Amino acid sequence: MQPRFLQYGDKIAIISPSSPIDPQLIDHTISILQEWGLEPIVGENALNIYGRFAGTKEERISDLQWALNSKDIKAILCSRGGYGLIQIIDDVDFAHFELYPKWMIGFSDITILHSAVAAYDIASIHGSMSKYLCENSESAELLRKFLFGEIPDYTIPSNALNRNGMATGNIIGGNLSVLSGLRGTHFEPDCAGKILFIEDIGEEPYNIDRMLHNLKLGGIFEEISGLIVGYFTEYEEDPQMKATLPELIYSIVSEYNFPVCFNFPAGHNPLHYPLFFGIPATLHVKDEEVTLEFISRKKSLD
Repeated sequence: MQPRFLQYGDKIAIISPSSPIDPQLIDHTISILQEWGLEPIVGENALNIYGRFAGTKEERISDLQWALNSKDIKAILCSRGGYGLIQIIDDVDFAHFELYPKWMIGFSDITILHSAVAAYDIASIHGSMSKYLCENSESAELLRKFLFGEIPDYTIPSNALNRNGMATGNIIGGNLSVLSGLRGTHFEPDCAGKILFIEDIGEEPYNIDRMLHNLKLGGIFEEISGLIVGYFTEYEEDPQMKATLPELIYSIVSEYNFPVCFNFPAGHNPLHYPLFFGIPATLHVKDEEVTLEFISRKKSLD
């Protein structure tokens, strides 16, 4: 199910379900959304600070539940990721959201919310949050186009580690560490026939290696139709692993036949290409370039 694309004057909620956000970034985000013709409404607790969290569990649940339940809110922009959603996700009620779906926007720790709404077969947007919206005008413009239904087809340069081929299916995934934390829970996404997207930040190569081998041993790579590797940032290569991080990833999936795209511009980097989760896409990896097209982009709920 695809929520309807936004229209001028629509209300968009800004909430902080994980870690705290700089109030100046919220102010700037409000200005950007207003320039788009939207009416941003900041959650009551969105600027709270409680240790490494944007408020207590109860405060974060309250804001998230308000945004999910409100029929007037047409999209939910998470201000940032960080850490904290795993603490509260099982206490969130998605009954109203299922009846009145709206776009959920974010990445990193928001991977948990993407996985949660995917269980209801509702599409969401893996896209920039406040920091990158404020830092990179191209990322902001791409997200605006996604929200208003102006969806471009992506074309990026090929990579030496890519594996050619074509895959069709819904894109699913997100932050690899967060996905690993969902393994074995009822929030673990169903990967069968899907194009898996992964990215991460600040993880040692051996941790990435461990998490990917977990997916391999769990049969995930036997189920997916394609793999998109986004940004892996803020780490140092480990000579003791005897391979670079991209080479480690390549080695782990080398025995499978699905197409693989490396260095897709999404994840923890100011230039962040939005991705539709839960909407059919076609990934075509060729010698000279990689294309990604969203198939059902013209249809949305009235």
